[in-house]
Amino acid sequence: MYIGIAGNIGSGKTTLTKLLANRFGWQAEHESTHDNPYLGDFYNDMQRWSFNLQVYFLTRRFKSVQRIQWQKNIVIQDRTIYEDAFIFAENLHDMGLLTDRDHEAYMQLFGIMQNFITPPALLVYLRASVPTLMKQIHRRNRSYEMGINPDYLASLNKKYDNWIANYAGDSLIVDVDNNDFAFDADGAEKVVSTIQNALPIDFGKNL
Repeated sequence: MYIGIAGNIGSGKTTLTKLLANRFGWQAEHESTHDNPYLGDFYNDMQRWSFNLQVYFLTRRFKSVQRIQWQKNIVIQDRTIYEDAFIFAENLHDMGLLTDRDHEAYMQLFGIMQNFITPPALLVYLRASVPTLMKQIHRRNRSYEMGINPDYLASLNKKYDNWIANYAGDSLIVDVDNNDFAFDADGAEKVVSTIQNALPIDFGKNL
């Protein structure tokens, strides 16, 4: 059983994953970006490297979900496999950076993978405006992210809002603009309490 933390680039997924894992003793499954061999190339030439990047992310995420499903402990996952397909791949396709042929091949691969995975018991979506995302991206100062265009983040936000509005499972939206859980202790406690109260009964309420 696992909880998925979803959100745009810079929304605070890794921070919240660590916070909840430390608080409740859950196992954390972190998103790994620094070892992706396509990421730097992608930001320099999105047209050329978008398909390679997305397939790499998808296969890594699939392996991550498989590991989670084999665990007996409660796991909290930093970004879900659904975001790879319904947010990032869809957005690249809309932008003309992922061809129709590549997008169709990608979605066929994702469709096969869906037969072998289960959704999270609770999906926590970190909703943040573009100014907040940009502030937090510059705060963490990753060199390959410094050139991200705000318009790109805005287009991803639209995808996220549409996806979460139609998400069929149990979900919770956290307003990051008004809850700085990374640097404000009261904000962190508020977010943790809200998530705890939203957990399925199987998790128990005496964490």
